[in-house]
Formats: sequence, structure tokens, C-alpha cells
Amino acid sequence: MNDVSSENYNFQKIVVIVGASLLVMKFAAYFITNSVAIFTDAVESIVNVVAGVIGLYALYLSAQPADRSHPFGHGRVELISATVEGAMIAVAGVLIILEAVNDLMNPKEISSLDIGLLLIILAAGVNFVVGTAAVRKGKKNRSMALEASGRHLRTDTVSSAGIIIGLTIVYLGARSGYDLYILDPIIALVFGALIMITGARVIKKAMDGIMDKADAEILEKAVVCLSEHRSEAWIDIHNLRVIKYGSKLHIEMHVTMPFDMTISQMEEENSRLHGSVGSTFGGSVDLIMMPEPCKEFSCIHCSRDCRARRAEFIERINWNVDLLAQEHQHAYGNHVVIRDPGKR
Repeated sequence: MNDVSSENYNFQKIVVIVGASLLVMKFAAYFITNSVAIFTDAVESIVNVVAGVIGLYALYLSAQPADRSHPFGHGRVELISATVEGAMIAVAGVLIILEAVNDLMNPKEISSLDIGLLLIILAAGVNFVVGTAAVRKGKKNRSMALEASGRHLRTDTVSSAGIIIGLTIVYLGARSGYDLYILDPIIALVFGALIMITGARVIKKAMDGIMDKADAEILEKAVVCLSEHRSEAWIDIHNLRVIKYGSKLHIEMHVTMPFDMTISQMEEENSRLHGSVGSTFGGSVDLIMMPEPCKEFSCIHCSRDCRARRAEFIERINWNVDLLAQEHQHAYGNHVVIRDPGKR
């Protein structure tokens, strides 16, 4: 297990421990108050704990090194984990809505709302702090499982905040002699629907990863890196592909180089390219560079001193994500047609 994977795994342990502690606190608040809105918060915490345990196992498995059966490693298990977590969140939303409808039809008396509110406020504060930290670390280390766990905690915080506001109104109304207890199941209905939407979004993001949807943010970062460290020998780059396997990135690209370069020179450029990408993405990158010889039209885009030059240098190709993602060598601008001088 490398440093990044170990860091993700250890932080996920904290997420699970915190989630389990808050689960006990929220159910205590529910049994004290008998509030269906607080029940909503408690049920979502069950999902967070179970999802956290699944995420913990996924991070452990994704950190295992590549083998003969899994040549790209085990990072894709994080996508499966996120899909399961998203489904569980959506199911929790459905259960909450059903409970809220039942409470509307069969109202229950709420008691000790002040104590219940204090417990939920404390739980919401802890959730926000841990969830925000988990999302930041997940983005930094490119861990979808850890990021998903953090988003669950932050979603739980948003739900808790809405529930706190609604129940505070109910509590103050009761203190003033107004019966506002009907708001309790209505609040649960609203946040049950929001939880379902959150689950659907988590599932969509995981499915995008499973289907290798291009990550625009990582591609843009890669293009900036290549442009900043551009070598004179890198005449052009095309067919840039980035695939995420857990916290590891698999990057492929075709690099147009001078046709007369020796293998040892190409190897030097390959090492330079690896160093450039590694300086941006760290050591968790599997980079494959496919060298291709320059073409006749490459002269106007190549500033290198070359004995075989057939046209003057005009300008270097300005790289961007759309350009580098194209499958073929680029030849915009003037085209140079080279004929054999021995032929008439």
C-alpha cells in the first residue's frame, strides 16, 4: 500500500468511527423526541456507516498492487463502492418518505424537543468538519470512495441543518402556544426527496467513471503541465487519454518527434516527459508515451535546428484539451508539399 492509498485508508477509518458515534447520538435523539424528522437524520446516518465500511474495504482493495489478473490494479472497486453507496442513499430517501407519509396519516406526539435539537446540532457540526476534510482529501488523492463518503457526511449536514431549522420553528411555536407539529413529517418528506436526489447523483458520477468518461479537470491539468514543461523535441501531442483507476492515473499520449532521433534520444525525451507529468500528479501515474516521426507539414511548427528542414518555422502549435484529444497529428496552417528533387 503506497503513501497516498494508506492516507486514504486511514482517513476512511476516521469517517467510519465518527459516523458510528453520530448514529448512536441521533437515534438517542429520536427515541427521546419521537420526531420523524430526527428519524430521517438517524436513518441517513445508518447509510453513512454502512457506506463507510464498504468504502473502507474498497480503499483497502484498491490499494493492492497490480497482478496478472488485474494488470491495471484494483482501483475500479472504488467505483463499485460508490455505486452501492449511491443506491443505499436513494433507498434511505424512499424509506424516509414512507415513514413521513405514515406519520402524516398517524401523527405521533413529540416530546423533549430541546434535548433532541441539541444532540442533532452537535452531530451536524461534527459531520460538516469531517465531511469537508474527507472531500478535500478525496479530491487531492483522486479517491472517489473517500470523496463519496465525505459528500455523504456533508449531505447529512445539510439535511440536519434543514431539520434543525424546521424543528426549531416547531419548538418555538409550541413555547408560544401554537401547534406546528404538522411541520415535522413535512420536513421529513422534503429532505427524504433531497436524499434520493443525492443518491442518484452519486450513482451517476460512479457510472461515468465505470464508462471511462473523460475527466475535464484532470485533462486540463495535464495539458497545462505539458505546455509548461514543453521540450523543443515535442513537436506535437495528440490522442491524449487519461483513465482513473482509484487513486492512480493511467495516461497515454502520442508524441510527434523529429524523424531522425535515435532510440536513446527518444528515451531521454520519454524520461523528461515522465518527470514533467510526475511533478504535477505525483508518483501515482502510469504513463505510456507513443513516439511518432514528424511529417512534411511539421516543419512550420518545429523550432528545432534540423538538417532535413524543408520549410521555415512559423509557429508552435498551441495546445489545448480539444486539440490534444484528437486522434491524428495536427496540420493546421500552411501545408508543405515535399517532392523528391530527383523526380521531374
